[in-house]
Amino acid sequence: MSIQIEETVQIAAPIEAAWQFLLDPHRVVTCMPGATLEAVVDDRTFDGAVKIKLGAITTRYRGRVELTEVDEQKYTVRMRAEGRETGGGTAKGTLTSELRALPDGRTEMVTSAQVDLTGRVMQIGRGMIQGVSSQLFGEFVARAQQALEMPASETGEVALPAADDSIPILRVILGVIWAPIARFFRRIFGRRSD
Repeated sequence: MSIQIEETVQIAAPIEAAWQFLLDPHRVVTCMPGATLEAVVDDRTFDGAVKIKLGAITTRYRGRVELTEVDEQKYTVRMRAEGRETGGGTAKGTLTSELRALPDGRTEMVTSAQVDLTGRVMQIGRGMIQGVSSQLFGEFVARAQQALEMPASETGEVALPAADDSIPILRVILGVIWAPIARFFRRIFGRRSD
């Protein structure tokens, strides 16, 4: 199953700070729900794991992320990730992040990802997986935004949000279920007011 996700966010930080963040796996992993960094192979290759619990199904993918393109002139990073689930499933994907400097000193981050999944997680169904994936990606973007917008500590380093090795899956699933219900009521009430 292939999943596509796109997100655009504006960050109250200069483009250079956002760029340095994107290239630092130790900082990026703190923003990824359920993720751990296990090894830095070299400056473009990283080994890690992601654990996700969806109801009775708990999946843990271990694998590698490689930065396949780092364009410092265009502030663009492309990466390829590949992981294997302990039960035999796989997750493969690509992610592209592009930064754009805004006139007010803020930075716009445009990110798109494509992920292909196999294995036990497929039992949940395409709609739920797409919704949960979008929610988790949104959580990553929100945490990255928070990390970049937090004031620097006395040492001059940017403080990071507290790492949490669990994914708030109940909140995520409720968000996935609630979103179409909310859209339905907006359509109904929108029509009546016409």
